[in-house]
Amino acid sequence: MPAHRPTLATDLDTLLRSTADRRRMLHWLMASAATPLAACGGGAEVSIGGVGTSTGSSEGSSTVSSCSIIPEETAGPYPGDGSNYNSNGIANALSLSGIVRSDIRNSVAGASGTAAGIPLTLTLQLVNTAGSCANLAGYAIYLWHCTRDGLYSMYSTGVTAENFLRGVQQTDSNGKVTFLTIFPGCYAGRMPHMHFEVYPSLASATGAANKVKTSQIAFPTATCNEVYSTSGYGNSAANLSAISFASDNVFSDGTELQMASISGTTSNGYSASLVVGIAS
Repeated sequence: MPAHRPTLATDLDTLLRSTADRRRMLHWLMASAATPLAACGGGAEVSIGGVGTSTGSSEGSSTVSSCSIIPEETAGPYPGDGSNYNSNGIANALSLSGIVRSDIRNSVAGASGTAAGIPLTLTLQLVNTAGSCANLAGYAIYLWHCTRDGLYSMYSTGVTAENFLRGVQQTDSNGKVTFLTIFPGCYAGRMPHMHFEVYPSLASATGAANKVKTSQIAFPTATCNEVYSTSGYGNSAANLSAISFASDNVFSDGTELQMASISGTTSNGYSASLVVGIAS
């Protein structure tokens, strides 16, 4: 079938999703007087990830003290997970050689395109809401999103031969994966977002039939405005000004559990993180 630019109408295909749980109150952990090494970098490090409070050491290990199940959302019309078609037939990026990678800015499997845009490093931490928020190691997360022009590789006109901005990774012992990508553009009818699917293992991440969760990631409007004030993001600023979280068909019921925590600048790039809770 012919490839198209994403529109609001195509994203309305799935409206059923679970009601977002209210985020529990986040607490900063304070070092006690009995831990003098805290001043030397050995104390608790707290990061806010949208679902719960994550604490850990500067070595990168972390635990989550509270968590809720992230809402189930539509995969949209451009998942590339074998569940639908593009102009070339069944579209399944999960079957491509090289799709398991951390840097998803380039195409793989013989395609040579590179997605331009402001760099974004995204870390997702997968935790078990049915098991005291324990980290879930050995799962697989498939991430995909649009270009800075609002196009989806494999589907949209001009990038049907590309597969950039799609990638799979296995969660480590801390339940984490980190992707190096670009900040997505904003196309008409949707707030800026990324899609992801969770699979119970890397071996099972071969098609949509095996996924255990589908959801989306939101980004703070202030950061989006910063990014879209730079050159290269086309109509993103105008598209963003015409939409809000309240009117977005996916995020209108709240973004507490899907809003990424983000820092950085347009000149140096951004780092974002989100804790993803599933019942396992």
